[in-house]
Amino acid sequence: MSATHKILPRLTALTLGTCLMGSALAAEAVTLRLATDSGTQGSPAGDALETWARLIEENSDGEIDVNVYYQNELGGQQELFDLLVSGDVHLMLNWPMTSYDRRIGVIYTPYMTLSWEEAMEAYSPGGWVNELLGDIYADIGLKFFGPWPEGFNGVASRGSYALTTEEAGDLAVRTMTVFPAPQTMQALGYQTAAIDWGEVYTALQTGVVDGEAGNVIYWPYEYFRDILDYYVHTKHFFMTGILTMNMETFESLSEEHQRVVTAAAEEVMNQQFVAAREQDEYYIAKAQEDGMEYFELSDEQLREFARLAREQVWPLMGEEIGEEIMDVIRANATPL
Repeated sequence: MSATHKILPRLTALTLGTCLMGSALAAEAVTLRLATDSGTQGSPAGDALETWARLIEENSDGEIDVNVYYQNELGGQQELFDLLVSGDVHLMLNWPMTSYDRRIGVIYTPYMTLSWEEAMEAYSPGGWVNELLGDIYADIGLKFFGPWPEGFNGVASRGSYALTTEEAGDLAVRTMTVFPAPQTMQALGYQTAAIDWGEVYTALQTGVVDGEAGNVIYWPYEYFRDILDYYVHTKHFFMTGILTMNMETFESLSEEHQRVVTAAAEEVMNQQFVAAREQDEYYIAKAQEDGMEYFELSDEQLREFARLAREQVWPLMGEEIGEEIMDVIRANATPL
């Protein structure tokens, strides 16, 4: 008789029951893959991923294990979004792609809001932009937890900069590969090239473009400050990542695990709503200290850019995302 057979008869019913319960818990153990399309380890986005993963693991008492993947570790922006929709990546902090549903482009509608206060109200839970996004994400099989706001973006460039549409005509800038990013910059007078984030440094280095027009100042400062000289705060988009999850994966979790994942996402989101403005202002100051020249538009200049973008891009938005959504935007956007 084997040693195992000698031991088994000595197990009491209580001990056996305990062992079986432990086996059941082990069977419920889950491993989730959490990724971002933009942000290396140690970046604000990377730190957010680590916090989200830690909260999930701690609050599930170790029943959920989370593997974290940073920028470019699993592919480019579109590849990673494909993995999320297919369920090969389970959780994600990403900057939305519109390939599966053009309506996601609502987040890139130019000049919906013109101030931090208006933007935070619109994107916070219960805000009008937040609620629009939640419904759209559900339609493509994704669980929408909420925004991860960064702030208003601008144009970083080298050699020269533009404060008017006439000056912008001499500059070619990289835009995100989503609608209506190129169209918005064209409305402001720029030449454009839609380039994936992972290829921006090479495009700048080789002179394919003169600048980058997709981000808050943190990104061009942190990644391209050896190339770029100027940052004009055009504020054409309020930039925010999105905390989301593959819906099929979410629904496969136990109710308790769903609560853990959701609560962790909400904590990460709430932390960023508090930190975002201070973080953006810190990097505006930091960039200037390190030699990048920064330009804040006057209220008159900002409203002129907003007028141009709304006149030229908003009608295109209506064709892409639907007039019903555009009616909500028009009703809630900052008056000019």
